[in-house]
Amino acid sequence: MFDMLLSPFLQYGFMQRALFGSLVLSVSCAPVGVFLMLRRMSLTGDAMAHAILPGAALGFVFFGLDIIPMTIGGLLVGLLVALGSGVVARFTIQKEDASMAAFYLISLAVGVLLVSWRGSSVDLMHVLFGSVLALNDAALALIVSIALVTFVVLLIFWRALVAECLDPLFLRSVSRIGAPVHFLFLILVVLNLVGGFQALGTLLSVGLMMLPAAASRFWSNEVRAMCLIAISIAVVSSIGGLLLSYHAAMPSGPAIILTAGVIYAFSALAGRRGMLASALTSGRHKTA
Repeated sequence: MFDMLLSPFLQYGFMQRALFGSLVLSVSCAPVGVFLMLRRMSLTGDAMAHAILPGAALGFVFFGLDIIPMTIGGLLVGLLVALGSGVVARFTIQKEDASMAAFYLISLAVGVLLVSWRGSSVDLMHVLFGSVLALNDAALALIVSIALVTFVVLLIFWRALVAECLDPLFLRSVSRIGAPVHFLFLILVVLNLVGGFQALGTLLSVGLMMLPAAASRFWSNEVRAMCLIAISIAVVSSIGGLLLSYHAAMPSGPAIILTAGVIYAFSALAGRRGMLASALTSGRHKTA
């Protein structure tokens, strides 16, 4: 048992780096995912994850697999897409979900074409699915920096974020910070997706953000508790996924997300607010 659980992380430096990066991402992304879920913007997070691809691809075209240009490009384009879809939704008859879908589909197509034009299929797979086992010092520094920014913003604006999430009309009626807090939150989403992109690629980066958050909903109804549960699930998913990828020779990113998916399925079935609990409660009501 010791060899199975601890030996990979004690023997190999790349596993230690992968574990550190995944754990920091777990602690940073999971609370953001909870707020996305409560805002009913889960698919928006997925769309924004795809939207960073053209910026990262432009950095790749001109500088290769250099983390700084790809990160800056992904961040700028992600914010541009979020802002552009919001402007279209605000000044036209189109809803935000439709405009976001249009922007993300265009972004995904442009990004894949750019990477395919300059690089090989291996480069395309790296950009789309990441490589958590190949995190370098620059990538780890970026992930830690994004986590610190996330912690500071959540600490300072926690009450405003919760209020804007649960009752945005009330917040706007009593304060003028509603719109700035919403935009600040979108920046947090893009930042964490850019951090996740380094390890999990553009297609899977949203998985570590949304699956633990969605699973936490089956265990609690309180925002702070859901954030803590989501972090715990993300941490377990990261450790379990890395061990699964090591012992079963699986790609590490998909293994982490698959582990989170298994925990989500278990939570949906056996959680305090899951299907079994609902069935038992309804059965008691019928008996009574």
